[in-house]
Amino acid sequence: MFRKFSLLLAVLTLLLVRPLYADVLVLVHGYATDARTWELSGVNDALQAHGWPRAGVLPAASAVSAANKSYSVNLPAQAPLLVQADYLRAVLYQLRQYYPQEKLILAGHSAGGVVARLVVLGNNPFHVDELITIATPNLGTYRAAQGLDVVDSKPFFCPGPGIDMLKSALIGGEYDYLRDSRPLLVDLLPAESGNVLAWLNQQPHPDIIYYSVIRQSAFGDGDEIVPAYSQDMNNVPALRGRARVLVTPAGHSLNPQDGVLLAGILSQG
Repeated sequence: MFRKFSLLLAVLTLLLVRPLYADVLVLVHGYATDARTWELSGVNDALQAHGWPRAGVLPAASAVSAANKSYSVNLPAQAPLLVQADYLRAVLYQLRQYYPQEKLILAGHSAGGVVARLVVLGNNPFHVDELITIATPNLGTYRAAQGLDVVDSKPFFCPGPGIDMLKSALIGGEYDYLRDSRPLLVDLLPAESGNVLAWLNQQPHPDIIYYSVIRQSAFGDGDEIVPAYSQDMNNVPALRGRARVLVTPAGHSLNPQDGVLLAGILSQG
């Protein structure tokens, strides 16, 4: 009897101390949003319905034992790309403490896809297995230049620093947000501008699986924010021919179908 009890105790101990094995999805938001965008858009509901339950928002979330799990992350969305990448690296380091050997997938929307791409450089230190970008300006966007025009314009009737006060009064908080985002807008200029994107797109990328989800609206090439060619990672010099492409008829914002699409991509792995 004692031997049976000892054997049972040993088995229970192994079950309790064994690491949690599961696929882990990390959702990286884009500019002017936060982790709530995955919730408010319906993506999290769709993912959960397809076997990817919410595990929480990082860095506050802890480890969970679900077979597959989906985390979202809060980044400083106005900060330069390299600063956001540092935040994401800290989150991925935390996740790897929870799940040292599990398959890790990053899905980034808009500028979040560029941030996600930055953290896999340098021999993929967090052992990311797949990178999925949705409506991401991999080669930049002219919308960033338009934003800079708004921030930097100095009309003849108000050429000095008072123009910021005037713009804030006329436009409100949106202008303040845009002004505080200026370094990020520079980062998101078309890649030939010699910015961070130009550097990133020439760096060696690890041998992992890449997906480009390209938005195609009814009113032109790409969506209202990012042209289609910029959304396609195959147009990145360092990634030519390496990305799988999925085209979706939608605008730039996330929607519930993105959760269904992500679940379908993940089911193939």
